[in-house]
Amino acid sequence: MQSVTQHLVLASSSPRRQELISLLGLPVRIMPSQVSEETPTEWSPEEIVEGLSLRKALAVKKDLTNPAEQSSIIVGSDTIVVLNGQVMGKPRDEHDAREMLGKLSGATHEVYTGVTCLRVSDGKTVTSHRVTKVSMRPLSAGQISRYVATGEPMDKAGAYGIQEIGSLLVESIEGDYFNVVGLPVSLLAVLLEQFEITVP
Repeated sequence: MQSVTQHLVLASSSPRRQELISLLGLPVRIMPSQVSEETPTEWSPEEIVEGLSLRKALAVKKDLTNPAEQSSIIVGSDTIVVLNGQVMGKPRDEHDAREMLGKLSGATHEVYTGVTCLRVSDGKTVTSHRVTKVSMRPLSAGQISRYVATGEPMDKAGAYGIQEIGSLLVESIEGDYFNVVGLPVSLLAVLLEQFEITVP
């Protein structure tokens, strides 16, 4: 009889999430989800990140039809930036990125990341989220333009990456650093305990 390995399936193409999930020390397969990230305008930040993380996990579940994959646990994740109640996803273009960074300059915002764990075999699902406060130092228009010109902001919520050049823009954070990067691994570890997986 074929042995069944319980491994994780990361429903994301983000290299940052791929790096972070490897910290768990578990076998991981990468299967990016191709889903719409449109959400109802009345959804709260919590509903947005939890709803999208679940949507991503469910999309990948449809493609896991091999019996050997039935014990896999899919991990979906979504991150947004919220400033004074305004939700910021990934910038549409460089102009949008400059606008976002101009608003974040000298202000404190929240980063929300939702995480869903979904077991293929029985559909058992757990979803949660984490919030981190980030204060950005005041930035000149020239600093913002030079940062946008690096290309780094274009695939990141709020138009910055705290783990790269964007770290130079951040004055302080309150909460989970990895949440801002895009995957709160300590929260993920807690969620996995509900599937009898304990790490470390």
